[in-house]
Amino acid sequence: MSYFNFRKYEEIYPPDVGQFAYITDNTYKVGQILRMEHLILKVLSFDMAVPTAHLFVNKFSRMCKNSEESLHLSLFLAEVSMLDCDPFLRFLPSMIAASAVALANHTQGRVAWPSHMAESTGYTLEDLRECYVNLYRAFSRVHEPQQHAIRDKYKSSKWHGVSQLSPRPNFPW
Repeated sequence: MSYFNFRKYEEIYPPDVGQFAYITDNTYKVGQILRMEHLILKVLSFDMAVPTAHLFVNKFSRMCKNSEESLHLSLFLAEVSMLDCDPFLRFLPSMIAASAVALANHTQGRVAWPSHMAESTGYTLEDLRECYVNLYRAFSRVHEPQQHAIRDKYKSSKWHGVSQLSPRPNFPW
């Protein structure tokens, strides 16, 4: 999926390299710090982080032309997946995001995973089935007492109260 092979996906403003030299009491000079940074980056092949499900949810929601409410429901579902290490650790962030978008679409009575999404992402609805079902189960349990923090966060009008929604009783396949 080269389309989603992001090298840089967040803007950050790091401290100036001179500040790093300063905090070492000038034990290391700016040039030495830059050479070491370059060496570390080369060893890592410049791969320092991976895109998160949050990033993919935003991208997939834009591709689906989803409403803000649907985006918020997708973000909520992706966040719910972080509450259960098992089974979600075995899924890629892009698959969790795709499943969250599909489940949000289906919950709101729309086509879960339109054909253009399968073509653009390489994920068919069948590819998402296992992750989708696990996310559906997690969504169904969100009203349990131990899930109150995430439920309370997404209950506010800022998030369109999406945590008060319930999944549809059927699957899209």
